Amino acid sequence: MMGLWGKLRWWGALADIRAALAVLVAEVDGAGAEPFSVADPLAGLADGCLDVLAGVREVEARVAGLRARAVVAFADAAGVVAGPGVPVVAQEMAVAAEVGCVLALGPRAAAAFLATSQAVVKWLPLTLSALQAGVISWQHATVLADETAGLDAAGAAGLEAHFLDPDAPDPVRGCAVGELPAHRFRAKARVWRERRHAGSIEQRHAKGVVDRRVEFRPDRDGMAWLSAYLPADQAAAAWNRLTAISRGLQGPGETRTLAQLRADTFAESVVGGGSAAADCTASGAVDGADLPRSPIRAQVLVTVPVFSLLGLTDEAAVLDGYGPIPPSMARRLVAEGAGSFYRVLVDPRDGAPLEIGRTSYRVGKAMRNWLRLRDGKCPFPGCSNSSLDTEADHILAWANGGTTGISNLGQPCPKHHRLRHTTGWKPTPASKTEPPGWTSPAGRHYTSEHQDWGPPTWPRGWPGGIPAHPRVNALAGTGGANATRRIYCLRR
Repeated sequence: MMGLWGKLRWWGALADIRAALAVLVAEVDGAGAEPFSVADPLAGLADGCLDVLAGVREVEARVAGLRARAVVAFADAAGVVAGPGVPVVAQEMAVAAEVGCVLALGPRAAAAFLATSQAVVKWLPLTLSALQAGVISWQHATVLADETAGLDAAGAAGLEAHFLDPDAPDPVRGCAVGELPAHRFRAKARVWRERRHAGSIEQRHAKGVVDRRVEFRPDRDGMAWLSAYLPADQAAAAWNRLTAISRGLQGPGETRTLAQLRADTFAESVVGGGSAAADCTASGAVDGADLPRSPIRAQVLVTVPVFSLLGLTDEAAVLDGYGPIPPSMARRLVAEGAGSFYRVLVDPRDGAPLEIGRTSYRVGKAMRNWLRLRDGKCPFPGCSNSSLDTEADHILAWANGGTTGISNLGQPCPKHHRLRHTTGWKPTPASKTEPPGWTSPAGRHYTSEHQDWGPPTWPRGWPGGIPAHPRVNALAGTGGANATRRIYCLRR
């Protein structure tokens, strides 16, 4: 049992926290001892609330670190108290049950929280340090625990260092990890891991293909969910086609939202035998010989390391809007119809200019592909819309003297394109290799997420530099290390 003085210290600390929270609540309610701004109380309150939100976010992270340390300390102490006679599985269940009761978590959630806390506290020192400093959230820590699972100590340390150590040989680019929404951080962490520890991705993908299925789940209000678990290339192509068809249906007389149009197009293709159903004829799923075929074709962008494409390494490729895919899938996609490809970090193969000054307002195909390569997706913070669902936009308006060049272009999705032109949100300058950041109406700057490129994996036993290999030379054209990755525009 905790001693009396220990309880008093603990209770006093909690009392101080409650008192501090009461002060913050009063400030947010506009009932603080002093207004945030005497000259403009309303604007001061708005800016002050953002400061409170930023501070609360940091405190929540620190509390999450404390909670993780507390639950691990409890588990260790409980294990010692229970003695060696209690089976390990039974002891883990007992600890998870106790934690679940204290935190009001179900059995699975409690066990998952305990496992994540063990990983963060005992095996991920940079993650724990960042969490206790308020730099990342518990959701970010969970991502790190998930993505380092199964790696050896060196692999886990390398992944941690890349994202959390600014002095690492290859630190993450763009905005800091803690400024990324957790779902975007998970995508970046997964790409980094699969590029360097591809290992079992082929085996895991093979198992996933075996497990492919369609699921039906009833919901309330006379609605239900129909979902499909498919290979990523098929799912991405289907989603991009649904989006393209739905955008084509939008117009002045169309009242349905894009989400509603996607749902209606999907239902028509599966149930009603509409134009989208013609896609199913390729696999023999329906008899659609007399159905009209939509002129819109789905697109898939896949970035493939050249050595992986040649079968010399097993480095994972990256499917735009999804993430890492097995090299075998990438090779099949390329073999089935890559009509053109562009060098990464060098001019496109057709020689089209990337900077065309004020000679033309129109953004050419080569420049659009460079934008897609540079940004990877809509550059608005936290947005996951892929680069195939974005619109080229002049950062400095053409009417105001802006040029049509990569450094003056962004590619926001339609939603954030409208946001830019209808509100106070404004993009900040970009460059040939970095997407624009954003400045909010409140005057706060947010750095965009950057592509996290890394050097390719070299075939075992080969020296650095492009090897003298006829197939490599044929793909590389003029050659050089910048030709070791390609972006393929695939039409399905």
